[in-house]
Amino acid sequence: MFDAARYLERLGVDASTPLARLHRAHLQAVPFENLDIHLKRPIRLDEEAVFEKVVLQRRGGFCYELNGLFARLLRTLGYDVTLLSARVATRPDGSEYGPELDHLALLVEDASGRWLADVGFGECFVEPLRLDERGVQVRAGHRYRLVEEEGRLVYWSEAASGWEAQYVFSLTPHALADFAGMCLHHQTSPESPFTQRRLCTRATPEGRITLKEGALVTTTRDGRHEQPLADEDAWQDALARHFGITLR
Repeated sequence: MFDAARYLERLGVDASTPLARLHRAHLQAVPFENLDIHLKRPIRLDEEAVFEKVVLQRRGGFCYELNGLFARLLRTLGYDVTLLSARVATRPDGSEYGPELDHLALLVEDASGRWLADVGFGECFVEPLRLDERGVQVRAGHRYRLVEEEGRLVYWSEAASGWEAQYVFSLTPHALADFAGMCLHHQTSPESPFTQRRLCTRATPEGRITLKEGALVTTTRDGRHEQPLADEDAWQDALARHFGITLR
C-alpha cells in the first residue's frame, strides 16, 4: 500500500519540503538503474510493486517506475500532475527522436506556475524547469532550455560541445497504463539501451556517481574520475557501498 510518509523518509525530507528540494532529494536518494532487466525480473507498471521496490527495498528504477511513483507522491502532497509522453533524441542536433511513449516525464502545477519535472532520465536537471520559460534556465551550474517546435517542446541541455537535444514532448495527458507497451519493449528488445548493459547512477551534492559495466565514475566540479573494477565481485561491492543495493 502506498505510504507517503515512508516515501518521504526514503528521500530524507518531509511533507512541507518545496517542490525543487523534493525533486533534488529524489535524484540524490533514488538511483536511476536497470538492474532488474539484467536479472530477468519483469518490471510491471503497478504502483504497489514499484513502491515496494523503490521505497521498501530501497532500490531505484527507470523512468516509468520513478516518475510514475513520484507523480503519486506529488498528488498526495497536493500538486496537480500530468504524465507526459516524451520521445528521446537519437541525434544531439534534435533531427531524430525515438517513438512516442519512449520516456515518461511530468508536468507539475502549483501556485507558482507550471514545471517540467523528471526524476527518471538519469543525468538531468536537478530541480524542475519552468515550463513556460523560453530562455536559458540554470540548475546547479548547468544550463537548460525549452524550445517550442511544431506544437511541441524540446528539452535541450548544454554540453562542452554545445547544446544537445534530450527529448521532445507534448502536453497531452496520459495514464500510466499507456506506457506499458514501451516499458515491455525497453525490457526485452535488443535495440533498447537498457538491455545492452547494466547501469546505476544518482546525483550527489557535488555532481554524480555512476556504476557502469567495468567501472565506477565519479563526477564533481573538479572533473571526472573513472575507477576500473577488476571483476564482478568488485562491481557488486561498489553497488552495495555507493548505492546501498545488494543483489546477491
